[in-house]
Amino acid sequence: MGEDRTHVLLSAAISLDGYLDDASDRRLLLSNERDMAAVRQLRSTYDAVVVGGRTVRRDNPSLLATGQSQPAKIVISESADLDPQSRFFTTGDSEKIILCGRAARARISERYGRAASAIAFDGFDQLGRCLAELRKAKGIRRVMVEGGGTVLTEFLTRGLADELRLAIAPFFVGDVAAPRFVNPGAFGHDKRHRAELVDTAQLHDMAVLRYRLAR
Repeated sequence: MGEDRTHVLLSAAISLDGYLDDASDRRLLLSNERDMAAVRQLRSTYDAVVVGGRTVRRDNPSLLATGQSQPAKIVISESADLDPQSRFFTTGDSEKIILCGRAARARISERYGRAASAIAFDGFDQLGRCLAELRKAKGIRRVMVEGGGTVLTEFLTRGLADELRLAIAPFFVGDVAAPRFVNPGAFGHDKRHRAELVDTAQLHDMAVLRYRLAR
């Protein structure tokens, strides 16, 4: 890996028919205990974990890792309209960073105090720049992206992902209104450019697939 490049792993749990969740008001639990333990262990090998604002609002994740050393937490939310009491901010002693619009950035200290810092984010075309800024300013060189679908899609379609980890739950969702693993887009890995399957594992009733994504 070059000195000017951030290594990016995308990680998601999906249903057999490719959904991240259902359309109800309550979070759908796709992972089993063994997969969740594996994800916590994997986080400990990265400098930061990234999610979107909708994931923080809907799932209220702690994004904690196994062990004492915790990765920084990064949320992409243009409005920065997040609950300061959510587990994203209140769990773990690692740095919390919000990628948000410039107008929202001016209000970060008023809303979150010292609980979070901000980096200007004016749309997903800024993703590459933000990764470079995080690398230069924060020393964040390895990033694990955990969703949701919009964030995963943007990293994939912009060619910013090096690896993909998919944990597949053994059931169907079958609801067209539910969020998919990715949204429609122009993906670098299509029928002519296949991703490289590098590992498979069984965690009780779940299959875990690991792909290498050539940039």
